[in-house]
Amino acid sequence: MKVILVHPLIPQNTGSIGRLCAAMDVPLVLVEPLGFQIDDRALKRAGLDYWPWLSYEVARSWEEAFEGVERPWFFTVFSPRPYSDATFAEGDALVFGSETEGLPEGLLARYPEERRLCIPMTNPHVRSLNLAQCAAVGLCEARRQVGWPPHRPEAPRRLSR
Repeated sequence: MKVILVHPLIPQNTGSIGRLCAAMDVPLVLVEPLGFQIDDRALKRAGLDYWPWLSYEVARSWEEAFEGVERPWFFTVFSPRPYSDATFAEGDALVFGSETEGLPEGLLARYPEERRLCIPMTNPHVRSLNLAQCAAVGLCEARRQVGWPPHRPEAPRRLSR
C-alpha cells in the first residue's frame, strides 16, 4: 500500500501526511510539480523529526508515480461513491490531488469511474476537506480493511522541552 499526492501545494499538509505515512510504515510518493521545495522548513516542521522513518520518493510525472501500481483509488469530491464502499488490498495506492485543483482530469479519464471515491460531506456550503484529513481517513480505512499491523511494543519516548 502507498499514498500518492499529485501536485501537492501546501508544505504543512504534505508534512502531516508524511508523518501519518511514517507512523503506519506506508510509502509516500509526491508527484511534481510541487508547490514547495522538498527541504521546506514548514514541510519538515509538520512532519516533526519523523522524516528518517518515512519512505518517500518524488516522481517527475504521474505516469512515473503509477509504475507498478495495479489498483489505484482516486479520492475526489466529484464521485458519488463513498470510500467505505471500496474493498482495499495490501498493494493498493491511495491517490489524492492538489489542495486547489484536485486530481487532473486526464489522470482520472484513464481509469474506470469505480476507482473514484469520495469522503461524504452533508453540508452543501463546504466545498472540500483538508488534504491531510482526507489522507488520514482514506489510509486508516484501507489499513483497517487489510488488517492493522501490531501496535509498537514499547511506549514512545517523550519529546524534551
